[in-house]
Amino acid sequence: MNIPYRPLVLGLLVIGFSALVLGRAQAGGGHFYAPVADAVVKEECGGCHLAFAPSMLPARSWTRMMADLKNHFGDDASVDPATAKKITNYLTANAADQVGTRYGNKLLRDVAPGQAPLRITELPRWVKEHREVRASEWTQSTVRSKANCAACHTGAERGYYED
Repeated sequence: MNIPYRPLVLGLLVIGFSALVLGRAQAGGGHFYAPVADAVVKEECGGCHLAFAPSMLPARSWTRMMADLKNHFGDDASVDPATAKKITNYLTANAADQVGTRYGNKLLRDVAPGQAPLRITELPRWVKEHREVRASEWTQSTVRSKANCAACHTGAERGYYED
């Protein structure tokens, strides 16, 4: 190799490696779902549980869920109509089928187009990702529920769901 080309090759290698590292960092180095950025959604949803990233469900699921807040997984999560509309608009605008995120698309891969699942924990991809978790782990006092993502994924509130 001629001497003049060595800096060029070295520069290209540095650029390629940097792109790889930065690409992983931007994606969270693993499963990244943009966390809720809206203050009202954070307050209303995050007051009882982790405010789940909208890109974890399709818009039709969020619409279905918001339409029946009186029966929100065994609780009455009702809010006034204006707040419900604001939350619904935010969730549907940032849903997996609207924003086209890498991992949101993966979660929806095995969900039929007309289906509107309500539980993230019942999505085929979620089930596959968690198949190695023993049943006894879900009932531990520090976990208590499959919906308690932050018990195992310490970066969940920031959108990182890497093991």
